[in-house]
Amino acid sequence: MIKSILVPATGSDGDRALRAAETFAAHLDILHVRIDPVQMAVAMTSEASGMTLVDRVIETLDASAREREAKARRIFDAFVAEHGLALADAAADPPSDKPSAQWHVETGNEAFVAVGWGFGADLIVAGRPGGDEGVSRATLEALLFETGRPLLIPSAAPPAGPTDRVAIGWKPTAAAARAVAAALPFLANAAEIVVLSVAEEASGRSEAQRLVRNLSWHGLRATARTVRPDGRSPPETLLATAAESSNLLVMGGYGHSRLREWIFGGFTQRVLEEAPIPVLMMH
Repeated sequence: MIKSILVPATGSDGDRALRAAETFAAHLDILHVRIDPVQMAVAMTSEASGMTLVDRVIETLDASAREREAKARRIFDAFVAEHGLALADAAADPPSDKPSAQWHVETGNEAFVAVGWGFGADLIVAGRPGGDEGVSRATLEALLFETGRPLLIPSAAPPAGPTDRVAIGWKPTAAAARAVAAALPFLANAAEIVVLSVAEEASGRSEAQRLVRNLSWHGLRATARTVRPDGRSPPETLLATAAESSNLLVMGGYGHSRLREWIFGGFTQRVLEEAPIPVLMMH
């Protein structure tokens, strides 16, 4: 069950990722990490630069950080007002069936602070990196590999509707199995579930059928489908096939080093910036 969702708030339009968290009537911890202008200025200037230059750099960075924080807060306030969210810093007793939210600001390294908060969340929703949009690439990678929590990366465009058609990118690995387990709350709300296997190995179909069987014990009706790369890489094949008929892709990976290469290597631009559907990942 998903009852607490961490959403790193960057102060960009990418924070529309907040909409993806409505489904579960959960509490949203909206976290904005403000840079430390003094620490940043020291890293950007040398000892020979002189205190006057350092002071100017600090002043500029501080003004930029304040502006970014103010923008993030305006987005949060508008989101709360639009959806009628209650502001709460603790769970209600008895528990409420309506979503709530709380605004948090911390100063420091974005990736380090976000990971600390991520440990205590049921789900992390983080926008795609790109210019001023979404969290940084380093933060997104840290959230996926270091928190042990599922990471939902929304599509580049705001969602048009509920995530009721789910594709599972399946390969018999521990990471993929953890991704499916983490996705059960999404699968429970799905009208259609397809288990997709890219035909790299002969055992793929039987492994997919085992997953379909397992899901049936949860009362979930799923089908298995095997697709061939046809000249494309397996990840590209998976993403394109899932996008044809689904509005959420659930996927794991091959292991730590292979998963890093898959997600943050040549496939980065497609998955993190151009995927037309949201992607739920688990390491």
